[in-house]
Amino acid sequence: MDGQYVFTAQVRLEPAREFVSLDPNTAETTVTVFLEAAEPGTGDWLFFRNTLWRGEVGDEEHGRQLAEEWLDLPVESVSFRELQVDEEYFETLKAAIADDLEPFNADAVSEVLTKYLGSSIRVVDTEAD
Repeated sequence: MDGQYVFTAQVRLEPAREFVSLDPNTAETTVTVFLEAAEPGTGDWLFFRNTLWRGEVGDEEHGRQLAEEWLDLPVESVSFRELQVDEEYFETLKAAIADDLEPFNADAVSEVLTKYLGSSIRVVDTEAD
């Protein structure tokens, strides 16, 4: 069972030495962060509910802070790309949501998925190897 959140972040470059200057000090290159998703019903499995809203980072400042922790670099911006899951993870996620819809303030699993992840869920085939 595999699931991972995919984010991109624009990082700010800061020279390690005083005699080095950068112009501009942000990189156009995008860093992609693959954050392993907790197994539904365990640990930080509600990360999507606490961090995302309609497929976007709900709180930009919080998102930048998270990305800075992940990368150990100053971050200018961060955006959510998708939740990549295999079929087993997706089914387990939907079952865990269905077990308790109240924390999501929703009446159906599909409403929860749309509310927090928008259309940014991609089910991948892990059997293709």
